[in-house]
Amino acid sequence: MVIDFFKKEEGKTEFLAVESLNLIYNLLTTLLIIIFFNSLQNPQEMLMGRFLIAAGTFAVIYLYTRYPSPLTRYLRLASQMALLAYWYPDTFEFNRIFPNLDHLFATAEFSLFGCQPAILFEQVCSHTLWREAFNMGYWAYYPMIFTVVTWYFFKQARDVERCTFVIMASFFIYYFIYMFVPVAGPQFYFPVIGDAVAAAGPYPAIGDYFNLHPEITIPQADKGGFFTSLVNMAQASGERPTAAFPSSHIGMSTILMLLARRSHKGLMFTLLPFYLLLCCATVYIKAHYLIDGIAGIASGVAIYALTTYLYRKTA
Repeated sequence: MVIDFFKKEEGKTEFLAVESLNLIYNLLTTLLIIIFFNSLQNPQEMLMGRFLIAAGTFAVIYLYTRYPSPLTRYLRLASQMALLAYWYPDTFEFNRIFPNLDHLFATAEFSLFGCQPAILFEQVCSHTLWREAFNMGYWAYYPMIFTVVTWYFFKQARDVERCTFVIMASFFIYYFIYMFVPVAGPQFYFPVIGDAVAAAGPYPAIGDYFNLHPEITIPQADKGGFFTSLVNMAQASGERPTAAFPSSHIGMSTILMLLARRSHKGLMFTLLPFYLLLCCATVYIKAHYLIDGIAGIASGVAIYALTTYLYRKTA
């Protein structure tokens, strides 16, 4: 199916589902800023950011009403999805005010498996080919999102709003969890407590350490390779000590696989190798504990069912 991106459409003024979700999330987090105003480090900047996002949303809607076409409609969808790059690090501004919980997760990890899988995994699969394969899978996260949304836009236009609603609503559910469950993951916690303690415990509580020290020590900083370098650059520029439990990388990728399966099994099987590599990579690069990954799969299935149900109820 070939879409004429400049063909004039009937310019409907109602919100798309993803626009409604973003505005609701914007409002709810604005209320949280007001509640925790004196505890946050940059509440004025956070409020200004939300104002600009709301203004930008209405500006893109206005553009569509003036020039209604598949191109401007896709712009409405894409602009809302792009805001995920803002909303993710924003969760750290909330969870940094609560005591860190990594010691509980590291202790549980060692109790369950008798080791730290994130450490052992890298030691066992230390060859450059393994490292590059896993980092390729991890890097494929956002291309997977783009691929699924674009597939729906071109191949199942009637279902693209459901697809984007499920993705955005799922992200926002994860983000609310991350605001109040401050777990940074091994890539942040292990460098703080040291290699010897990380390998065998006991695992100390570090309180509000990350509130004052949000910088990341890149676990693979001394490793070469194209995809390894890409992941390192992405982590250095945008990673924060937040969002470890459950793994949204695995949870959202699971949701993408379910959306792909619902649309076309060929799409699902095309994405499957990247999905499997990504699931492994989250532990391999120390972004998550293994229990975060397991919780990511379980939560992904549950959140997919919930958001699909919510869309049917609200559509």
